[in-house]
Amino acid sequence: MAKPIENRVDTIFIHVKDIKESVHWYSKLLGVEIEGSEVKGPIYTFNMGAGRPGLTLDDHSLDKSYDFRPSNQPLFNFSAKDIDTAFQYVREIGAEIVTEIQIFPDLSEFTFKDPDGNVLMVCDCFSK
Repeated sequence: MAKPIENRVDTIFIHVKDIKESVHWYSKLLGVEIEGSEVKGPIYTFNMGAGRPGLTLDDHSLDKSYDFRPSNQPLFNFSAKDIDTAFQYVREIGAEIVTEIQIFPDLSEFTFKDPDGNVLMVCDCFSK
């Protein structure tokens, strides 16, 4: 059987309104430095670690017909070793909390919005 599509994810896209503002917000959220001296659009990719998909912000600035619509549900999760500390940090940086911490037998998680209204998730499911 032919395999035209590889069994891997290379990057995750988050659609944003303003690439510069979003890069600064996500760098603060993730606690990472912005690479390069200037943020240029229409995309910016955060390196999420060896062997992991990148996180690409895309403001579609070259596509004048693009109709921005924030994601109303998380399509992936950020990982945390301590869900309570992560929750407090997200609250402190001013993100709108969508769901409080939810505890399940194998994981705990919560959701919040980025400045553009995209719903994101933090989970301790892979940190245990």
